[in-house]
Amino acid sequence: MRKIYLDNASTTFPKPKEVAEAVYHYMTQVGSNVSRGGYDNAYRTEELVYETRQNLTDLFNAPDCKNVIFTKNITESLNIILKGFLHPGDHLLVSSMEHNAVMRPLVQLRQKNISFTRVPCSHNGTLDVNDLAKYLQPNTRLVVMTHASNVCGTVLPIEKVGHFCQEHNLKFVADTAQTAGVWPIDMQKMHIDALAFTGHKGLLGPQGIGGFILHEDMIEKIEPLISGGTGSISHMEEIPHFMPDRFEAGTMNLPGIIGLNAGLNWLKQTTCSAVKQHELMLTQYFLDGIASLNNENILIAGRRDISQRTGVVSIQVKNREIAQLAYELDDKFGIMTRVGLHCAPSAHKTLGTYPQGTIRFSFGWWNTREDIEAAVNALEILTKER
Repeated sequence: MRKIYLDNASTTFPKPKEVAEAVYHYMTQVGSNVSRGGYDNAYRTEELVYETRQNLTDLFNAPDCKNVIFTKNITESLNIILKGFLHPGDHLLVSSMEHNAVMRPLVQLRQKNISFTRVPCSHNGTLDVNDLAKYLQPNTRLVVMTHASNVCGTVLPIEKVGHFCQEHNLKFVADTAQTAGVWPIDMQKMHIDALAFTGHKGLLGPQGIGGFILHEDMIEKIEPLISGGTGSISHMEEIPHFMPDRFEAGTMNLPGIIGLNAGLNWLKQTTCSAVKQHELMLTQYFLDGIASLNNENILIAGRRDISQRTGVVSIQVKNREIAQLAYELDDKFGIMTRVGLHCAPSAHKTLGTYPQGTIRFSFGWWNTREDIEAAVNALEILTKER
């Protein structure tokens, strides 16, 4: 049975062959750390790390490549930014579509007298930027927001949010987990003060690598969460004040960074716009396919078109238990999806799919129209009235 991978919102698969080749070459032919070796392989590895920072700077139109910080994932990045920037008595705004990578740190920060307001989104996940002003408080310092929902694919208007933050003297943190590498993101045009990214989704790198990028005036405002050896100013026990060493301590995930760099180079050649166009074509094909079934039991969460959305479609089925349905999609048809709440209960409450959750179909560069047809045909068979 042919396997069809439709879980690209969790992690893209397969990766470009260049990614695997770059990681393999590093692991078998290089293997050295950076800032910890006085030999050619170490210097070459450092050049590749610098190249990766520059590629990310170019992709996001970031202010300076030294302000690109590597972490193990976007969750760590958001924790560093939020816990390092906010102080007792501070207030911030979030959307009601946020992932737990944002919400759990914020709920945890309540213990330090840091509060947040959840700005309601519509039933299809869209946000009206005009609503933000209603929830401002005198102590509001920050807005943190996902660029697109991992549940239903709805894209939030982060450029307008960035302008709102600039007008109200607020800092803006953008979670780009679902859009980096697919949707255009411009830190300067969108007035993003801190951008968090992960490497294993749209950027096509391996798991275990992510990071964040800071605007210059954010650097001293964020207290580092982790400290330790950096390979620089080793005669001192204080945390370096300069970038990127201020936030990068310990041995870096160099196989991950080098794999990420290969993914970024692949994206430059293929172009993000081509990836976006392909994924949205498949999304429209899938939505049209579901509509053609004329099955009132299949309920789509979020938008019903491809306007302002990513290649993610979540469904519920009235007459079926979704976990069993997801199992049968894989077991009988080889179709791999994700089922449940997708680490985003707030989004599901907004969409009206809580607590049952959804089956999520998410499309990537290597998916084809034949994959979509197979998924629709499987749904037709599995959702017939019993």
